[in-house]
Amino acid sequence: MMGGAKGVPKYVVISQQIVGQIRQGELRLGALVPSENELIAQYRISNTTARKVLLELEREGWVTRIKGRGTYVRQDRVERTVSRILSFTRNMVEAGRTPSTKLLDARVMRGVRSLIVNSREYHLPGPFYEVRRLRLADGVPMMLETRYVSMQLCPGLDRRNLEGSLYDIYEQDYGLRLVRIDQILSATVLEGRDLTDLAVEAPIPAFRVEGVTFVAKELILEMEDSSYRGDTYRFYVTATQ
Repeated sequence: MMGGAKGVPKYVVISQQIVGQIRQGELRLGALVPSENELIAQYRISNTTARKVLLELEREGWVTRIKGRGTYVRQDRVERTVSRILSFTRNMVEAGRTPSTKLLDARVMRGVRSLIVNSREYHLPGPFYEVRRLRLADGVPMMLETRYVSMQLCPGLDRRNLEGSLYDIYEQDYGLRLVRIDQILSATVLEGRDLTDLAVEAPIPAFRVEGVTFVAKELILEMEDSSYRGDTYRFYVTATQ
């Protein structure tokens, strides 16, 4: 039997029951939430109502739906500082997550890549490698990144394993040490192709990070254009006077 206030939609009553299970620890962080078919069987509801239950849980921020895999109790957001040079891999390890990477595309590009940061315009002369990757933590898609890497500084990068840490490749294979990153942080909404790559169905807010990475005072190693899911990340800054 389902209890609930008179006039409250059935999908809201069921979603509140599931929220109660999450709060009481019966459904732990990262646990799989009942699927549409399981909700239909358990509560004797229609496909439409079951779908609304999951949409309501997602709208309220309790779960994350991964296309083709299921709906999971959403884990706490990962914190990332903008005042420290930190790879995705190290960030996830420090957060107690298991990082992984899926290479989406890699190709040689000609011309010049330009970016304005803090009113200053930077230029990365071609040819350079355009590397587009999906970054995951505990199997959950976290961010999409596109990096534009100097072929002059990293010849043969396309023959390396690009599903690991690029920072490790820079240091171990090319002897390059990152000395500075200038970045812009802005808000955006992910739609279209990005949703397909992230295996989510509805547009989601995100942090867009654009940056320039240096290995000497004015020697550019790479430029970056990445999108961090707003429902899985929090950015913070430490400032002193």
